Amino acid sequence: MRGVLQPVSTGIVAALTGFASSFVLVIAGLRAVGATDAQAASGLLALCLLVGVVCIALPWYFKMPISFAWSTPGAALLVAAGAVTDDFGAAIGAFLVCGALTVLSGLWPALSRAITSIPKPLAGAMLAGILFPICLAPITAAIEQPVLAIPVILVWLILYRLAPAWAVPAAMLAAGIGIALTAGTGWATGASAAPALVFTAPVFDPIVIVSLGLPLFVVTMAGQNVPGFAVMSTFGYQTPPRPVLLSSGLATVVGSVFGVHSINLAAITAALMASPEAHRDPARRWIATVSSGVAYVGLGLCAVLATALVAASPPVLIIAVAGLALLGALLTSLTGALEEPRHRITAIATFLVTASGISVLGIGSAFWGLVVGGIIMLWLGWGRALSGAT
Repeated sequence: MRGVLQPVSTGIVAALTGFASSFVLVIAGLRAVGATDAQAASGLLALCLLVGVVCIALPWYFKMPISFAWSTPGAALLVAAGAVTDDFGAAIGAFLVCGALTVLSGLWPALSRAITSIPKPLAGAMLAGILFPICLAPITAAIEQPVLAIPVILVWLILYRLAPAWAVPAAMLAAGIGIALTAGTGWATGASAAPALVFTAPVFDPIVIVSLGLPLFVVTMAGQNVPGFAVMSTFGYQTPPRPVLLSSGLATVVGSVFGVHSINLAAITAALMASPEAHRDPARRWIATVSSGVAYVGLGLCAVLATALVAASPPVLIIAVAGLALLGALLTSLTGALEEPRHRITAIATFLVTASGISVLGIGSAFWGLVVGGIIMLWLGWGRALSGAT
């Protein structure tokens, strides 16, 4: 019994941590690109159900702790893409294209190699530029909503020192308590409805696909799938890339019309379930991932309640909680982007263009950040090549 209890409890903790640390960002991102509260709740429900299904199916078949999650950097990109579109149908079309490209990566390895070979300074700086405005939100919230925001920040800071894994869930709990106390009971009326999937027909807008769909695919591959494979390798598991990409891509395609933005290989929670903390025997750790899948399905039933709570909150407070959750990702992406001195100008240019939030020809800043960074990298590399030849 003990041999099963340990991985089961580890999987449940991993699911709770993954859900609590980023569901607010998912809802905020979906609403930013035009989703109604019902559509946002549908997106969160569909994400939980599909993540749960793939977390059960693949580990069961391969007897490996292959774990999945939704794309947190992708959800951050949705928040930033609010300036690009408020047509949720067009966003759905971009989600579907992202899923189709992931499927294509599984079928055509050259595509996945091309995406994962995007220079680290460019990928890291683009992700940092997407995250930066969100990570500023705790500062803004502390000024605009001090009664609600400052206790949340203090809870996060205390727990980050004492129990880092629980810092963000505890901050979200503190925010929830604050919202419930200040918003009265009216918000709970909408939360009493049963969770439901809401179909939204996709609209294939070329501009939205370029400014949202393609960057979503890139940040998910570079910011989630690649680290996920690396984490599994660290613990001695050779994860088969084709089944992972095909299953996560198909899940994204199927769920896109219900609000799923992107499903991918987990990285942070994977480190928990693939480690000895799940079980001392590596051959038994897959039980933890199956357990997390079952827990995700259960958490999906909370989608309507979570959406109603977020809807009752001042938007800046929700983004502030997301910003606290993403500070580690911002630090990691910036460190990676600036690691090589010869590419620092390129990385800073990519970061600044992406963080600016500009929209040119209707196309968002994440795309232009990559374009500008790529041009500068090519120009500086060409100049160095010329100077080396003379």
